[in-house]
Amino acid sequence: MTTIEHLSFPNESPEYRSARIELLNAEIALRRQIEAVAAKRRALPPGGAVPEDYSFERIGAFQRPERVTLSALFGDNPSIILQSFMFGPERDKPCNGCTHMLDAIDGSARHVGQRAPLYIVAKSPIARLEAWAKDRRWPHIAFLSDVDGRYSADYFGDTSKLSDAKRTQHGMKPGENWDETIFNVFRKDDERVRHVWANEMAYAPEDRGQHHRAGDLVDPLWGLLDMTPEGRGDWFPSLTY
Repeated sequence: MTTIEHLSFPNESPEYRSARIELLNAEIALRRQIEAVAAKRRALPPGGAVPEDYSFERIGAFQRPERVTLSALFGDNPSIILQSFMFGPERDKPCNGCTHMLDAIDGSARHVGQRAPLYIVAKSPIARLEAWAKDRRWPHIAFLSDVDGRYSADYFGDTSKLSDAKRTQHGMKPGENWDETIFNVFRKDDERVRHVWANEMAYAPEDRGQHHRAGDLVDPLWGLLDMTPEGRGDWFPSLTY
């Protein structure tokens, strides 16, 4: 428990300060839990070796499309992060939620690559992805097109490998398929690429009244709204305002 004298703001009541200290203790406990979960994530045993060296299309030298394999994406880094972006061929516009998250992630992309390069994967032609990035002013995001590959299916960037029972749980019809946002982390060791972790909460049961919140830890929008008395409510971001 926090027992030291803490902050005091103008004209606050003793009741407010007492309740705020109680909340502060809960916030400190949450911080410790987040750290503990991150430590468990880092301590996972080796994941499965990738079944193939997936091939993607990207924009390469001289702004021309080129093919690149998963193993080539690492460069000199041991780990990479791939985020699946909901902008498949069935969509006229990309997912609002994915887009607002990438609005924020673009700023971090210039930094995270110093430790673990980040790539955004979608089942759309690379020209379509790059046009959307230009429209949104995302200069730091690296896109990969998976139009003709199996990466998205194997690593749940779409729902094609779900059982019908899981589809029903996910609010889908039997046999229905759509794209889904999910982060996957891979590590290369001695030329072997292994899967490390995925944010599987996107496919986990939701608590009553809550979205699955699989991307919350990298999405500042929800953290900002959670600071306010109104909270998130049932509001969801739009592509334009």
